Amino acid sequence: MSSLSPTITIAENLSQQMFKRHDSIPLKSEMLLHIERGVVRTVTWSEEGTVMTLGYWGTGDVIGQPLSNIQPYQVECITSVEVSYVPSYQREWVLTAICHHVQQAEELLSIIRQTNARDRLLQMLLWLARKFARPVERGRLIDLRLTHQEIAEFIGMTRVSVTRLLSQLEQEGIIDRPRRHFIVLLDRQTKFA
Repeated sequence: MSSLSPTITIAENLSQQMFKRHDSIPLKSEMLLHIERGVVRTVTWSEEGTVMTLGYWGTGDVIGQPLSNIQPYQVECITSVEVSYVPSYQREWVLTAICHHVQQAEELLSIIRQTNARDRLLQMLLWLARKFARPVERGRLIDLRLTHQEIAEFIGMTRVSVTRLLSQLEQEGIIDRPRRHFIVLLDRQTKFA
């Protein structure tokens, strides 16, 4: 799977705002969010209150209610975040943003449709590594503080299953967790291209 990274030029006079980890970003009708810095997740929830992660988005991505038919729809900060509110009528770059959004949604759909739970978790970690990780001596560091529950919500598993499978992947030498929330994928075991 390859990610398209659009180059988006935005007018200088747009409203930029900063948000802290765990903040919910207010959505404005007919406005898109251009992520200038940081990582967010989009979520919805069932009538029973079960949280369902729709996606993880980072620097350069464009998200917002105009791109989704899902209700309810919420944007939560995983890290500190800076966003620009962009009117959806700015057509010079909206098409590129929409194409990128659709491609990422397809990548995520192919991950959550993996029937084998171990493969689903590993593919999610590889996707996070390609999108958000930075190189370190032993592999790639996914520098996001995701809980086992957040991972479980993302890939449709229980927290207990995620914890068990993360331990299994660590025992197999595919991942290393040197600190509580950081996961290092080892290049010698896994391909990131």
